Parts: sequence; C-alpha cells; structure tokens
Amino acid sequence: MKINGFTLIELMVTVAIIGILSSIAYPSYQDSVYKSRRADAKGALLGLSNAMERHYTETNSYTAAAVAGADAGLPAIYAQQSPVSGGTAYYTLSINASTTNTYTLRATPAGAQYSDSCGNLEITHTGIKTPLTAGCW
Repeated sequence: MKINGFTLIELMVTVAIIGILSSIAYPSYQDSVYKSRRADAKGALLGLSNAMERHYTETNSYTAAAVAGADAGLPAIYAQQSPVSGGTAYYTLSINASTTNTYTLRATPAGAQYSDSCGNLEITHTGIKTPLTAGCW
C-alpha cells in the first residue's frame, strides 16, 4: 500500500518560495497604492485650483477663500481632503498662501500616505508644480 502526500522538505521549499515572492511583491504593491493616492491628490489639487479661479472671477481676488474668510488654511470653496468624495483622508488640501492676485495650494500627506517619498504637493496660480522630483507630478 502506497501513501500519497508531501514530505516536510517539499512543504518547506514551497513556504520559502512563497516568502521570497511575497517579499518582492509587497513593496511593489505599496508603491502602486502610493502612486494611485498621489494621482487622486493631484486631481483634487487641480480641482481646488479651478475653484480658486472661479472664486477670483466672482470676487476679483484670491483672498478669503479659506474657512472663516481667511487668506490661508483649509479651503471653504472646495473639499478639504483627498479623496474629495470622503472616506479615509490620504491628503489634506489647504490654501498655503493667497493674495489678491496670487495663491499657492498644498496637498499634505496624511495617515498611511505620510511615508510617501514625494511629500507635499503644491501648485501656484501660474501652474508651477512642486516638488519637481520625477514621478511626483
């Protein structure tokens, strides 16, 4: 009578192969997640920029677009986080500075996104985007 099954060595080799594959795959997966969240934040930042332009056409100034009519801080004219539809915030959107004719908007990583290598994303009224690191914008 022959008994079919796996030997301990075969099982250990299988576990070792799965461990090696997962140690390679997990960092790539994390990088993809960071990139998709960053892309959503870039879209939200461009949406806030459009809201600032609408605000300018209505008031002839970029000022007073933040909460409580302030010139800087969380926006009152657009969502305050990314994703803009709600849920877990991975970026906080803010008006970093605004004057009558200029503004700088910022998306700051929050929560699980905090360890993203790109850090803060910014855009100005002229469309200048920072950081200039390849792949961030």
